[in-house]
Amino acid sequence: MSKNLRNGLIAIAVGLILWFIPTPAGLKPQAWHLVAVFAATILGFILQPLPIGAVAFIGLGIAGLLNVLSPAQILTGFGDTTMWLIVSAFIFAKGFIKTGLGKRIAYKIMGAIGDSSLKLGYALVLSDLIISPATPSNTARGGGIMYPIVRSLASAFGSEPGESSRKIGAYLMKTAFQGNTITSAMFLTAVAPNSLCAAMAMQVAKVDLSWGTWAIAGIVPGLISLAIVPYVLYKIYPPEIHKTPEAKEIARKELERMGPMSMGEKVVASVFLLALILWATSSFTKINATVVAIVCVGLMLIGQAIEWKDVLEEKGAWDTLIWMGGLISLAGALNKVGVIAWFAKLVAGSLVGISWQMALGILLIAYMYSHYAFASLSAHVTAMYAAFLAVAVGAGAPPFLAAMSLGVLSALMGGITHYATGPAPIYYGAGYIPQGTFWSLGFVVSVINMIVFLGIGSFWWKLAGLY
Repeated sequence: MSKNLRNGLIAIAVGLILWFIPTPAGLKPQAWHLVAVFAATILGFILQPLPIGAVAFIGLGIAGLLNVLSPAQILTGFGDTTMWLIVSAFIFAKGFIKTGLGKRIAYKIMGAIGDSSLKLGYALVLSDLIISPATPSNTARGGGIMYPIVRSLASAFGSEPGESSRKIGAYLMKTAFQGNTITSAMFLTAVAPNSLCAAMAMQVAKVDLSWGTWAIAGIVPGLISLAIVPYVLYKIYPPEIHKTPEAKEIARKELERMGPMSMGEKVVASVFLLALILWATSSFTKINATVVAIVCVGLMLIGQAIEWKDVLEEKGAWDTLIWMGGLISLAGALNKVGVIAWFAKLVAGSLVGISWQMALGILLIAYMYSHYAFASLSAHVTAMYAAFLAVAVGAGAPPFLAAMSLGVLSALMGGITHYATGPAPIYYGAGYIPQGTFWSLGFVVSVINMIVFLGIGSFWWKLAGLY
């Protein structure tokens, strides 16, 4: 029996067991049957007998076939505005990659400040930060744009996997990867699962995590973490090479090879700036963030920075539309039939006598480090975000504080292992960092990020009037 077939049968078996056991008190049979379909779908996400888009599609079909959901309920998630914001942002990212603007930005920054290994680390994370608001695939950003630059830099300094890895390659690999994790937590459109968190926050706790709100919440703790992490890694995992004057020359040669900015790059840069301005001012202009993204994609098409065939070929966007739209449908239905409230009441009962601060702290730590059992941010968010948010709110935590805290952790937890998120196996697979070191450094950085985002961040959110 193949591994995929075995994993598929396990997911089906779990769904059948839940379907046929007695319905728990407080729920209707249809609600419990929806739990069975949802649980089997999530287990399918984790075990991946098929790609997650296929698993979500099949899960929706089964829910409709068994009359757990109506056709209208099945399609609800595909009309979610946040969903289409992410689809548009994927296409936006295509412009950065196709025109070479992402690489140009990285080489420009490297040429300006990359004369030491520490500064080179900051140049890499700063480059990632600049393009992150328009790149909802952290794999495309970290693996498609930044990794080739990091790898070529390491080779240029004679740092290859093996004996010479610690010259500079190992430091640059780990710094670029952890920087990608931090920037993913800073913007709603910096990694796909963020939009799922926003949708669930609205469904479960009536918290509106708009693009502007997320950006305001993420910018201060994010910049602090980006300032701290490269330096901490430089101290606890230092490169042997400290001065890198050659980096500026490498950047100059690469920019020279690229030539002057193409018309496509200029179009993408102009549209990107327009999008950032409109997203940042949406509270005043009242222009919906999704509308902004769709209009900006249209402008890139008009300016021929991308072609319609690029839109059709952007598999990441359409795959995300299927699995995330399907999960929004299932999660929304769970909330409407009372499953989330039932679960929250059940768990909250075990937290009686504990302050909401303590309860929230326990939930956040459990949420963060349970990711050791996941190989996908999306699967983890789908399985646990709504339930943990409902429990936290039920325990008395301020809804925004709980929703935003869980939201940023949904990206930050991607840094703890070499399989935690898309870019992880890319940077680990380069062969510069042993697995044990990758994990231990990931744990250290995760503690720093939790202290900064949940400690300093929560004070910032209060000061900014977000809750």
